[in-house]
Amino acid sequence: MAIDEKMQTIRHSCAHVMAEAILKLFPGTKIAIGPAIENGFYYDFEFPKDVKFTDTDIPTVEKEMRRIIANNCSFIRTEVSKDKALELFKDQPYKIELINDLPKNEIISTYQQNDFIDLCRGPHISSTKEINGQAFKLTKIAGAYWRGDSEKQMLTRIYVVCFANPNELKDYIKMMEEAEKRDHRKLGQELDLFHLDPENPGQIYWHPNGWKIYTTIQNYIRSKILKDGYDEINTPAIMPRTLWERSGHWGHYKKNMFITESEKRLFAIKPMNCPGAIEVFKSRQRSYKDLPMRLAEFGHDVRNEPSGTLHGIMRVRGFVQDDGHILCTEEQIGSEVTKFCHLLKDIYTDFGFDKGIKVMFSTRPEDHVGTEEDWDKAENALAKACETAGLSYEIQPGEGAFYGPKLEFQLLDCLGRSWQCGTIQVDYQLPSAERLNAEYIGSDNAKHHPVMLHRAVFGSLERFLGILIENYAGALPTWLHFEQVSVVPVNPDFNDYATKISSKLVDLGFRAKSYTNEDNMKTKIKMLTTEHKVPYILVVGQREKDTNSVNVRFRPSSGKQQQTFTVEEFISYINDNVINKKTEI
Repeated sequence: MAIDEKMQTIRHSCAHVMAEAILKLFPGTKIAIGPAIENGFYYDFEFPKDVKFTDTDIPTVEKEMRRIIANNCSFIRTEVSKDKALELFKDQPYKIELINDLPKNEIISTYQQNDFIDLCRGPHISSTKEINGQAFKLTKIAGAYWRGDSEKQMLTRIYVVCFANPNELKDYIKMMEEAEKRDHRKLGQELDLFHLDPENPGQIYWHPNGWKIYTTIQNYIRSKILKDGYDEINTPAIMPRTLWERSGHWGHYKKNMFITESEKRLFAIKPMNCPGAIEVFKSRQRSYKDLPMRLAEFGHDVRNEPSGTLHGIMRVRGFVQDDGHILCTEEQIGSEVTKFCHLLKDIYTDFGFDKGIKVMFSTRPEDHVGTEEDWDKAENALAKACETAGLSYEIQPGEGAFYGPKLEFQLLDCLGRSWQCGTIQVDYQLPSAERLNAEYIGSDNAKHHPVMLHRAVFGSLERFLGILIENYAGALPTWLHFEQVSVVPVNPDFNDYATKISSKLVDLGFRAKSYTNEDNMKTKIKMLTTEHKVPYILVVGQREKDTNSVNVRFRPSSGKQQQTFTVEEFISYINDNVINKKTEI
């Protein structure tokens, strides 16, 4: 979906309105930045020391914003010299820092409405009448370090959603209320899937229920990639500084790496897996006949993410990537990218994301390595691969990495939210002589450097599982759910029959359990329905025992009425559901 530039301009102008309101209500506040983002904007402030901005202040700010909007104020752009800008913002230290960081010949512009002036390149709407005063809402207050640097001042970030009309705002609020019910952090606790410890930020403690889902996903993706021609490898968790220096990560990524020392040598816990894959490739002489070489790794990576950016299991420090690195010739780029796109579509379909896959195509930035000819070939190969796989894409000009273009694959969940998961990226740099110097012998008997394709379908297993939990509100498809079948006897006289049924299902590979404790049947069913969200509850009594059958109660959200099956009929039913990866039960 293309960005609505007009709406983004309205949002940015509304950010200026909020900054004006804040300065009027809280004199002495220092203003930082206020960019438009998806569905709205945020603005960062440093409030006076005697002010603690809280949720109780939100209605007052919204009221003042509506007053400003109703006055139909014009947004006036003015170009100023650097000296004039420094004078205008002499009481605003964050603006002064931004001005001083501008290139020497940069055009400096300000925008003014009423008496409020902000440093801004624009553009803006003509006047506040273009902002609907009933279509915005302040939603969240958070802390944010100035320029994302934990060594700098902590500011107060105010998030706002802003739309074209009140109905769009109403729909968004409704969606967010539903999203709150589906929050994977809340459901993770309710379903006993995992927990997070504040003393160990960004590291996940998986409980038995959650780990069953996790390993199901991991085993599934392992089987898919092996069938697709990959060989699985495993590389060390800790690698020496010398390797990270040669790969370039020490210079560009050191602040995000956990570093340790042993015997007067520095090592780093790997934040990514690509250098390890190249070391495997380099371990023996390779020929063009070995290419493409597809290496897959469930690499456990650790990154020193700021604690304020962490979010449940979706943004963590320790995670496992479904990583893959394809070492190939330049001529093989197109076919390998096409092959990956087909694999990705097939996998997403099995998880119920068969509609609304969006592809973002990031092209060469101004500061890039390699020849223009190489970039042309790589970009053309990615574009053609998308077309061959039946995927449309949106260009993100200049957003590629300095070493190659990339495709990013975004999923659309049941609430219409977009999640960036899969990616494939062309890399001429890492295998080059200047970096890790991977080589193969070509058909001409000369040495050549392969191209490396970095690719992942999920991104990280943890984040993808978080998306699944929220998409299905914890009621995962049968093939994924941690407990597929629960067997409940109507009374203790039928405990043996219940145990016999569950044991048979377990022997056949299903995740089943019988509940023969002292709780009554209704209590068990209520617990299994609400706390476990079990797809199938089998109730057994005298009639079921006599006829070798089960009374099946389907998950309430399915809308299906309970039904009696013979044991073999039920086994056939659930087997068909699991084998075909059905999203409905």
